[in-house]
Amino acid sequence: MRTPVIVITGTDRAAMDSAMVAVLWDLPSAVAVAHRINPTAQVLTRVVSDSSGVIEREDIPLEHACISCALREDIVPTLERLARDGRWRTIVSCLPIAAEAEQLGTLLTRDPRLARHLRLSAVIAAAESEGLAADLLGDDLLRERDLHSSPDDDRGLGEAQSSLIEYADLVVLASPPDPRTHDLVHALARPDALVVIGSENIVASSLASIRHQHATAMAWRIPVTNARMPALGSSHAWRIDLSSTRPFHPERLVDQISRLGSGAHRSRGCFWLPTRPGLLAQWEGAGGQLSIGPHSPMGHRRPLTRLIFTGLDPIPAGLVDAFDELLLTPVEESTAAARSWHVAEDGLEPWLGDIHEAA
Repeated sequence: MRTPVIVITGTDRAAMDSAMVAVLWDLPSAVAVAHRINPTAQVLTRVVSDSSGVIEREDIPLEHACISCALREDIVPTLERLARDGRWRTIVSCLPIAAEAEQLGTLLTRDPRLARHLRLSAVIAAAESEGLAADLLGDDLLRERDLHSSPDDDRGLGEAQSSLIEYADLVVLASPPDPRTHDLVHALARPDALVVIGSENIVASSLASIRHQHATAMAWRIPVTNARMPALGSSHAWRIDLSSTRPFHPERLVDQISRLGSGAHRSRGCFWLPTRPGLLAQWEGAGGQLSIGPHSPMGHRRPLTRLIFTGLDPIPAGLVDAFDELLLTPVEESTAAARSWHVAEDGLEPWLGDIHEAA
C-alpha cells in the first residue's frame, strides 16, 4: 500500500510551518518531515515529528548545497524510509525554502520503485499575503532576502514564488489579501487549484485522498501547447497570451530580449529557434528577472512559440509588438527553410548549450 505524501512549499518560513502544523494535527497517524538548507555551511537539517513530538533531528553535510542534492541525499530517502516504516498513514513533507515540488513530482512519476511506496497526493504553496504582490512582480533575488538554497542560486524571488503557486493544488494565504493580491494569486494558480485564507481552513483529509496530477501541473507551469487559457473576468489582474508557429529570430532575441523579459509582470512559456529546430526551449521570468533554458526535444510536436504574461493593472504597452518583431518574418522563415540556418553558433549557447548538442 502506498503512503500519501502532502508536500508544502513556499518562500515564507512562518507560513510554511503554520500550514505544516495544521495538516499534521488534522490527520490521524500522520508524520511530518521538515528540511532546511544552510547554503553557507552547506548543511541540510532534517526534523521528523508526529503528534508525540520530535522523533529525530539530524544535520547532513552536503557536498554542494542545492535542492537537487538535498532531494537525492536525504529528502527522497527519508520519505521512502518513513513510508516503509508502517507506523504512519500519511507523510507531510515541508520542503526547504523556495524548493520546487515539481522535482519530487518528476521522481515519483518516473521511478517505479519509489512509486510502489509513495503517492504524491497534494502540493501546498503557503504564502504571507502582506507584500506578496510586490514580491511576485518585483526584481529581488532570493539571495537578497537570504532565501537562496545554494551559493550559486541566482533565481529571482518572483519567479520562484510564482512557480510554486502555479504548480500547487492548494494555495494557502496566511492572512486576508487585499483585492489586487487576491486577483493576482488566482490568475497565477491553476484553474482547478483551491485558494484558502488561513491554515486553519485547510481540509487535510481531502488532500490526503486525492492524487496530484504532475503532468497537468507542469502543462500549466510551462505551456508547450496551444491549450486555451481561461478568462480572468472582472479582475485587477491581466493576462496576455501570445503564440505563433514561427520561431524567434536568434539575433533579435539576444539583442532585444529585454523588451519581453523586463517589467513588473510574470511571464512563462516556450519558444524555438531556426538554428535549433530540434529543441523546444522554456521561458520563465518575473519582475525583470528572466530564465531561459532547454525544455525538451521537439520530437513530433508542432513547433510553437508561446509566452503568457500575467500582471496587475495597468497593462504595459509594447508586449504584443515586441513579440511579433522578435519572430521570424514570413520572408525570413522562407529563407530559413531554404538554407536551414546551418550555423556554428547563434548567441544562445550560455543558456541553451552548444548547437550541435541540441540537434
